[in-house]
Amino acid sequence: MQVWSPALYPRESEPNSSQLLTVEAWAELPEETAGELVRGQLAEEEMTDPVHGLAASWLIALLRDWLRGRGGFVFDADVKLAVSADSGRKADASVYLPGRPSPPRRGPLRTPPDIVIEIVAPTPRDERRDRVEKMGEYATFGVASYWIVDPALGSFEIFELHAGRYHRAVGATGGRIDPVPGCEGLAIDLDALWVELERLDPDR
Repeated sequence: MQVWSPALYPRESEPNSSQLLTVEAWAELPEETAGELVRGQLAEEEMTDPVHGLAASWLIALLRDWLRGRGGFVFDADVKLAVSADSGRKADASVYLPGRPSPPRRGPLRTPPDIVIEIVAPTPRDERRDRVEKMGEYATFGVASYWIVDPALGSFEIFELHAGRYHRAVGATGGRIDPVPGCEGLAIDLDALWVELERLDPDR
């Protein structure tokens, strides 16, 4: 098993802007203004590609189908999470399970989701962001379950929050994850996910 350490990845580059933003100001930026909020400053978002987008959409469709008739909510990467007083993130997917109060129609989400999903992009900077920086922020925010999908490694990991820290509950490269911790009745067919990603043309 590969051990992940913060020392393996370069730190996220410092934003150029010297003007600090509040979470409220960040949430009100025009849609065309990209970036996440890190300690009051805009930070570059990860570089996504069709593999990243297809993996995220596949999981969102699976979760929405599972939640149909049960309640709950699944959001995509356009929804902003106010993870702290001066930082905001945009997860690839976030899930509120049935029984939770309904999230607001407008503005950033200030109540931690039950599940946050990140698809790891194949650069050291983006790996550090998902595996180190965001992991710490989501734990502090109170996200109960953090899923990390790494298409380049062909790995799927589920981390559960205990006493303020994430502990890996699932680590798999194939087969079915059944049951999925905290999601009764949900199964994830990893082989089907990898097959879907392999449909993309590797030479283009």
